[in-house]
Amino acid sequence: MRPHIRRWSGVALWLVPVLGICGWAGGSALPSVGTRDIAGALCSAAGFAIRPAQPASALLRKVRAGPVETVSGMPPVSDANNLYSATTAGRLDPAVAGAPPRVYVPNRRSNNVYVIDPATLAVVDRFPVGFSPQHVVPSWDLGTLWVANNGSRRRSGSLTPIDSKTGRPGPSIPVDDPYNLYFAPDGRSAIVVAERRKRLDFRDPQTMTLQQSVAAPGCSGINHADFSIDGHYAIFTCEFRGGGLVKIDLVNHKVLGYLRLSQRGMPQDIRISPDGSTFFIADMHADGVYLVDGDGFTQTDFIPTGVGTHGLYPSRDATKLYVANRGSHSTRGAPHGKGSITVIDFATRKVEKTWPIPGGGSPDSSIMSSTTSTQRQVPSRASRLALSRTASRSGPSRAATRSVTPGICASHFAQWAAAQDPRVFRGSQRASRLVRKLRVFGSGWRPVTRGGEYEHSPERE
Repeated sequence: MRPHIRRWSGVALWLVPVLGICGWAGGSALPSVGTRDIAGALCSAAGFAIRPAQPASALLRKVRAGPVETVSGMPPVSDANNLYSATTAGRLDPAVAGAPPRVYVPNRRSNNVYVIDPATLAVVDRFPVGFSPQHVVPSWDLGTLWVANNGSRRRSGSLTPIDSKTGRPGPSIPVDDPYNLYFAPDGRSAIVVAERRKRLDFRDPQTMTLQQSVAAPGCSGINHADFSIDGHYAIFTCEFRGGGLVKIDLVNHKVLGYLRLSQRGMPQDIRISPDGSTFFIADMHADGVYLVDGDGFTQTDFIPTGVGTHGLYPSRDATKLYVANRGSHSTRGAPHGKGSITVIDFATRKVEKTWPIPGGGSPDSSIMSSTTSTQRQVPSRASRLALSRTASRSGPSRAATRSVTPGICASHFAQWAAAQDPRVFRGSQRASRLVRKLRVFGSGWRPVTRGGEYEHSPERE
């Protein structure tokens, strides 16, 4: 018996430090969860694991050979080196023929959606939706725009459909905590991001009937996402409690793992590189963009951009990445902050230029027109925008998986940046600056606190 005792004693001595390391990883690498969650999920040998960041040389990039083997039902990727190739000028899907170009602005304070004609810059319509609208998202088939009304800690969440051809809303559908919304690359599911629940709800893309839920207990503030070039997985950002990432298997609907970035932060937007090799992650506290190898799920680099890095969007020709820096580390920052737009070259991974917001402001995320009209939108968090025209569904469902539509003119464009107050700025790439102001909301817009902030995260309400 003594040999067996010695053997089990050795196993016990080996397990103690392993369990200790696992407990440390669950507590420090990503948002904390309960003891049961850690024991049953984070530290399960048969489940998924938390990985620390492992920086590597930016020169070690994978070269994809041959065509991309996509999941069944997903449109083919026409150019393996540029998954955005189907979103260039003149590539609009026939499904959106006749849809008027409009900008849809959800207003969390009035629970309305404002409709702007981008040609005249006039507000042409306004209608009520559900409580606390957060995003406006085109459906996979491009026939509907969905307004995600998360209810803001109330059991009154809903999704409001807008007909993309008429611009008119339909009856809202009750849905639990829809902070954000995506569509699976194969079009078979809508993916509701239930931020407060730390959960993804896969729903019927037409009726929004629940198909399946996937819990992500180690991802506090599960938020933005982007998809792999072949549609097999998605990576979501974890905004709160130190931040991190979670990788989701879209075929089997399960968590594949968590990633702790090189420093505690507040990850926001995420975008994949044109060749599908790298994910770019904006971090509001790190003041820059992390680069992550999606397949290996490891951090490879970091690019400093500006204070409060928040939104990311590729140029229409897929050569640049536009980064919105909010000018503050707080979602409750005062108006007129030192916000800016940074331009990153995809090929070199270098910052080319930074545009300051004239008079100050807090740009949130980026939106581009889907036509050759030279418009671009960069809304504030209080005023997320969406365009009614959407790009081709070719490639990894770029338009269908975005809350906005890709594309800008390759030669020049007009950029729009909204501050935390109800101002919108227009800019020129040729002039390398923002040059014009536009007031979006009327006199009914007012600060919600003495400090003058115009919005704050639903988790902090």
